[in-house]
Formats: sequence, structure tokens, C-alpha cells
Amino acid sequence: MTISLPLVFVLGVIAWAAIKFLGVRLWVAAVIALFGFWLSHTVLAPAIESGTRSGGDVVNGTRD
Repeated sequence: MTISLPLVFVLGVIAWAAIKFLGVRLWVAAVIALFGFWLSHTVLAPAIESGTRSGGDVVNGTRD
């Protein structure tokens, strides 16, 4: 059985669990989210996207 979930949903669940169960402050999660947003507008964005896609392919077993 195949289940397809967007990565942003999975990361959102992880962030919610960290806030709820690990005691991470909400402002810390907001700063991390802003850092990711700003990082996506740099020259590193293509490398991050490529690495994320490759990691997803490895996890899903679709990499040749």
C-alpha cells in the first residue's frame, strides 16, 4: 500500500510534536521556519531541493 504525503505536512507534524512533547517554544519553531524561508531565497536553494528530492527517492525506493 502506497501513501503519499507532502513533505511540508510531515515536517509540520514533527514541529507540532516537538512543541507539544519536547517543550520547544513556539517562537523557536517560528525562527526556524523563517530561517528556512530566507534560505530558500539564496544560491543554496537548488542544492537543498536536489538533496531533498534525492533523499525522498532513497526513502521511497525509487532511486535507480
